Amino acid sequence: MEKESTGITNLDKLIRQMQPVLNEGAFVFATVTQELLKAIPREATICEFKEEEGVTVIVSKDAAMKFKLPFSFVASWITLNVHSALEAVGLTAAFSSALGQHGISCNIVAGYYHDHIFVDIKDSKKAMEVLTKLSKHGLSKLF
Repeated sequence: MEKESTGITNLDKLIRQMQPVLNEGAFVFATVTQELLKAIPREATICEFKEEEGVTVIVSKDAAMKFKLPFSFVASWITLNVHSALEAVGLTAAFSSALGQHGISCNIVAGYYHDHIFVDIKDSKKAMEVLTKLSKHGLSKLF
């Protein structure tokens, strides 16, 4: 039985209600073998994704150092506190375009309830400013 999504689908409403929140800490993406993955407690991972080449995990920088995981990109984690429907169209394009216009690269993970954005840690303050401004002005600031 399919469950109906209760998330928001209207793009302007999503943008105006996205409420970006900067999570505390530094985070990294690392690729691990299945064997090493078994040694990392689930509580230590933010996310994992299986790819043909290996499993990518997102963990705190501290956890990566503890488990001796190789990484090169240290990120800040921003959560958009709006319940976006998985079938909503345009939210990712809107915030990634706004960030891109300011030279900020972003890596996005969509959860069931929220979108999560990982930006270079050096760009976290500027990313929050861009996302907050986008939320305040809505689509009118983009187009």
